[in-house]
Amino acid sequence: MNRTIKTVFAAAAIAASSVSFAQSAESEEEISEGSYGWTPIAIGLATPVQIPWGLCRWDVFGLDLNLFYTDVPKIYGVGIGGFAETTRDSARGLLISGLANLALEDMYGLRGTFGLNYCEKSVYGADVGLVGLRSKLVGCDAELLASYQREVCGLQVCGLASVSTVESYGVNVAGLANLAKTAYGLQVAIGINMTSELHGAQVAIVNYAETCPGGFQIGLVNIIMQNAWPVLPFVNGYF
Repeated sequence: MNRTIKTVFAAAAIAASSVSFAQSAESEEEISEGSYGWTPIAIGLATPVQIPWGLCRWDVFGLDLNLFYTDVPKIYGVGIGGFAETTRDSARGLLISGLANLALEDMYGLRGTFGLNYCEKSVYGADVGLVGLRSKLVGCDAELLASYQREVCGLQVCGLASVSTVESYGVNVAGLANLAKTAYGLQVAIGINMTSELHGAQVAIVNYAETCPGGFQIGLVNIIMQNAWPVLPFVNGYF
């Protein structure tokens, strides 16, 4: 117990001393606009009740640890928020939270949560959680329920559904449905795969494509609307 208490106080002391250091120290990384500076450690209960003090005013190049909620302009390192983790500028590293990871700019690295993974722009790396919502994903995604994005490039596994409003490149696996405007690669689902334009393969009970410039479908009902045989059982494809 004494050793644990000493460790906590030592970490707090290091973080406190970093405040004055961070304001004058030069970093190879660009400081976020509007931030006070950067710190190697931010630790506390919930932003801004932390050391160093300040609501989303300190870039963290190291460790950001808050018991309930973390709100940081930029983080390069490890960020842990008990309930939620918010990054307003670019983030690189490992981000973990209980309920939500929220990114307003690009994210590079790994994010994990029991709830929502959200990014207004692009995720380069991996997301693991309950629901994924982002503009673009390049890498891997594992969501217990569903994932929604404009474009995905890589491997995506969802318990219920994967939805890409523009393009999907790679492999999409879902328990219920895969939906993509244009699909390049492989769609696998128990229920249904749907795309306007198929370049690759679909495997499900029901497969649907408006057109198939190159590829095939395997399932009980296979539909390619602009094909010589639009509806076929078991196998359909480009011919």
